[in-house]
Amino acid sequence: MAKFELKRLLEENTYPGRGIVIGKSSDGKKALFAYFIMGRSENSRNRVFERFDGGMRTKAFDETKVSDPRLIIYNAYLACENADIVTNGDQTDTIFRFVKEAPADPYAFERALSTRVFEPDAPNFTPRVSGIARYDFAAQTFTYKLSILKSGITPAVCRRFTFDYEPEDGIGHFIHTYVSDGAPIPSFVGEPEEVALPDTAEELADTVWNALNPDNKVSLFVRAVPLDGSAPTEIVCNKNV
Repeated sequence: MAKFELKRLLEENTYPGRGIVIGKSSDGKKALFAYFIMGRSENSRNRVFERFDGGMRTKAFDETKVSDPRLIIYNAYLACENADIVTNGDQTDTIFRFVKEAPADPYAFERALSTRVFEPDAPNFTPRVSGIARYDFAAQTFTYKLSILKSGITPAVCRRFTFDYEPEDGIGHFIHTYVSDGAPIPSFVGEPEEVALPDTAEELADTVWNALNPDNKVSLFVRAVPLDGSAPTEIVCNKNV
């Protein structure tokens, strides 16, 4: 049994920031992942998720209101050969490049992130959170990893943590940028939280979207990948429509 209920974790936290959930559906037939963004400023809230061939990006909802596109406009999801990559920043492109150049390298994810640090948004020094799922459709299996790059006691020092998982039916892992709201906002601490996952993308999307703080939530992307190689299911929720 999972340690935490995802719905409760989200309902009890007004500002987890940006979050990634990856794991296996409760029926054992699909890889599930979700990525959401939240915002407190007008600049951060002025966004939507936009799907494109091979990926999903953040986009300004109203171009006239963009005050600073850095750190808020990026490819959040990219599909690579037999792999899905999702992150909270432009490190998505870095990971994609390393994985594409060395698809057989099991540590391409770590090598890519060794070249990156947390976001330069003092005084928050927002962590970079990243995830990758790698599929073996012939064997109907997958593995996944989560990572966080965060500042140390000395802000200039980057601490890098990677968590490597073998999937279990109905279990996922949830990592997010912030512990809670604050000034400055406290960074996530510890291991990704173990959460229960449902069968379908629709159930996961409904749980996450409805549990996120209504004032701060911005967008959500959910993807379910059948391990038999059949067509994935994707759901995008945008507060700005």
